[in-house]
Amino acid sequence: MAGLVNNLLILFLVFQNICLGFRSPLSVFKRYKDTTRSLSSECLGSDRPVISLGLSDFALDIRMPGVTPKQSDTYLCMSVPLPVDDEAYVVDFKPHASMDTVHHMLLFGCNEPSSTESYWDCDEGTCKDKSNILYAWARNAPPTRLPKGVGFRVGGETGGRFFVLQVHYGDISAFRDKHKDCSGVTLHLTHQKQPLIAGMYLMMSVNTVIPPGEKAVDADIACHYKRFPMHLFAYRVHTHRLGKVVSGYRVRNGQWTLIGRQSPQLPQAFYPVEHPVDVSYDDILAARCVFSGEGRTTETHIGGTANDEMCNFYIMYYMEAKHAVSYMTCTQNANPEMFRNIPQEANIPIPVNSDMLKMTHGHHEEMKDTDKSSLLQQAKKEEEEILDQGDFYSLLSKLLGEREDVVHVHKHNPTEKTDSDLVAEIANVVQKKDLAREITNHDERDNTMLVRDRIHRFHRLESTLRPPENRHFSLQQPKHGEGSWEKEHTGDFHIEEAVEWPGLDLKLGQVSGLALDPENNLVIFHRGDHVWDENSFDSKFVYQQRGLGPIEQNTILVLNPSNAKLLHALGKSLFYLPHGLSIDKNGNYWVTDVALHQVFKLGAGDKEPLLILGVALQPGSDKNHFCQPTDVAVDPVTGSVYVSDGYCNSRIIQFSPNGLYVMQWGEETSSGKARPGQFHIPHSLALIPDFRQLCVADRENGRIQCFRLETGEFMREIKHKSFGRELFAISYVPGGLLFAVNGKPYPGQAEPVQGFVMNFSTGEIIDTFIPLRKSFEMPHDVVASADKTVFVGDVHARTVWKFASTEKMEHRSVKKAGIEVQEIKGGEVTNDQMSE
Repeated sequence: MAGLVNNLLILFLVFQNICLGFRSPLSVFKRYKDTTRSLSSECLGSDRPVISLGLSDFALDIRMPGVTPKQSDTYLCMSVPLPVDDEAYVVDFKPHASMDTVHHMLLFGCNEPSSTESYWDCDEGTCKDKSNILYAWARNAPPTRLPKGVGFRVGGETGGRFFVLQVHYGDISAFRDKHKDCSGVTLHLTHQKQPLIAGMYLMMSVNTVIPPGEKAVDADIACHYKRFPMHLFAYRVHTHRLGKVVSGYRVRNGQWTLIGRQSPQLPQAFYPVEHPVDVSYDDILAARCVFSGEGRTTETHIGGTANDEMCNFYIMYYMEAKHAVSYMTCTQNANPEMFRNIPQEANIPIPVNSDMLKMTHGHHEEMKDTDKSSLLQQAKKEEEEILDQGDFYSLLSKLLGEREDVVHVHKHNPTEKTDSDLVAEIANVVQKKDLAREITNHDERDNTMLVRDRIHRFHRLESTLRPPENRHFSLQQPKHGEGSWEKEHTGDFHIEEAVEWPGLDLKLGQVSGLALDPENNLVIFHRGDHVWDENSFDSKFVYQQRGLGPIEQNTILVLNPSNAKLLHALGKSLFYLPHGLSIDKNGNYWVTDVALHQVFKLGAGDKEPLLILGVALQPGSDKNHFCQPTDVAVDPVTGSVYVSDGYCNSRIIQFSPNGLYVMQWGEETSSGKARPGQFHIPHSLALIPDFRQLCVADRENGRIQCFRLETGEFMREIKHKSFGRELFAISYVPGGLLFAVNGKPYPGQAEPVQGFVMNFSTGEIIDTFIPLRKSFEMPHDVVASADKTVFVGDVHARTVWKFASTEKMEHRSVKKAGIEVQEIKGGEVTNDQMSE
């Protein structure tokens, strides 16, 4: 009980500090509404446009410098330079505007604004060079929040160096008092690299005409998608007054999947995509706006004034950093006939109550005092409801390592109370009391909004306050006769980083491949000063940076596995973008180059290749071409060569030892659950000579598939929930152990990036491992030796970790990296399903 009391006191103090922290830096992320007109000198950020938020984060305030538009439908622009030279990432937006004065705002990123004035008429343009939309706001929309790990890339060599804010002032009757407007947006930026890069896809109709009095007019937009996969997480609709409903879809193999559907007369926010939607090469993106011309006496066209119309469907997406494209547009209807099959929901207007319409379109009309009082009371009621809905139990559940729904069960069932629930309730009272004080002390609507912002900030801190969770693994008693490993190992088995290994400090390029030679030396394949990014390939997978020439550094490094001393180096001026590496029983290196679309065989002492497969710089899918091949495996018995091909093909190809085509198998993953023999980036190969099988890390399907070497016949699948969405690489140790590394979790997913040790016979996970020094960013390859030494190469961290096994028979549990690993006995054993 004493320990519980201490915990309560500590948690009480933590929450007090959190609450106090909310009072001090609120000037960075407050929402301002100009109910009381402010002069330009009173605009937030006029004196401090850049505010530090810690070692790596800062806020940038972008505001109109106190402007007064002279006529309706005025578009004004202003620019702010990025205050740092190196690369940064925008991870959050906070708008400061009201539809009383502003119709909408757009934020662009570019390198050269159209003017150097403090502000200018946007008829002069926004940017002189290419501009990308980063953010859009209209109609009192709430803040847009990006998923964790996702950011808009700015600065550096590829990102824009200026932000340009465009504000559309529709009806200027609100400016009759000649007040000055300071609308804008505050950005939260970080220097921490984001593994996923956000972008904006704009679908826009440009030629729609709405006849007067017409009850329903459709504006349809559709484009074929011809790039690397993107994942959609938010959408926004935009029309003017005649729009009734806007809907967006992904169309794949004739199947329509809803991205988002909304009335444009509701607050025009970026709404989250309810069910995850990914878009792959050759999918169709389609959108429909439904208008009504009732009440109009003339035709209405697409245009920029309030009396014109617009049909816009914005999509926020994220992509892998190396493939990321920041901005894409679609302004055509590539397939009008397909809209005969659009879901009926796209044609049904979404009802909007009269109060909302009044707020949306009647912003220049005077509101009665009774209406204002009613709105104020409703706002205060909403805030009280927010406080009563258990928002802070979400935080407590994370602090205590419990699921949110479990904590709520404890809250509403007094008979099931636990110590953690007691802590949660007290902490909730402390926090609720502090926030409620803000409401009772202020009666104005804008102050109530500040309290809501405080709650939003509180939720944003949740993920940073969660302590390390305990992780457990279980070791199932093996079945008799399932390989030699089971007979040798019956005690605890653990993999830990070899912290004394100095190889972590090697100066490497992007590490793409690892292997062990016949002497058990570590061989590293890296990209030197070349990188794979969004500029490397065009939409047809043709390499675009030939002008850089081949990599001038040695790309193949041979190291002593004990002390990381360099023993040998080769591969200079041969490759453009290295990827996979394998070494055959004779010590020959087999490598792939995704830029050249080729496979090479090199002798350890040779400067020129012994064998080349594929045609240089020509992607293809026939017997003589590859398309970004990923890995190679060589059968030690027959000498047959197997190539995984690749990023833009979905097949495994077998060649003779001399490089003659023998056969191939595999196909692209269809919609729905991936079937056996289908691939979505076959990324890594592991040959299993004990069982005469070839296993493939089917990366984007998050699984391992194994096939019979001689025939390509599918044998088995190994898939665990803990793999997450991506499984990057695998390695097999003769005797029965299979090693693997996965990718970083997608936003909203919990599976961490880590290494896995599996019993090949059963597919069971018997251990997981992470590094103690640094952290996995994108582990790209793994290789293991017979003595259970494991090396992991990371393409983003540009480093290689060494791990070793420790078998501690005398202990039932050990601590490693703050994670408890326990042996679970008897009926308590639990296992992941081998195929899920």
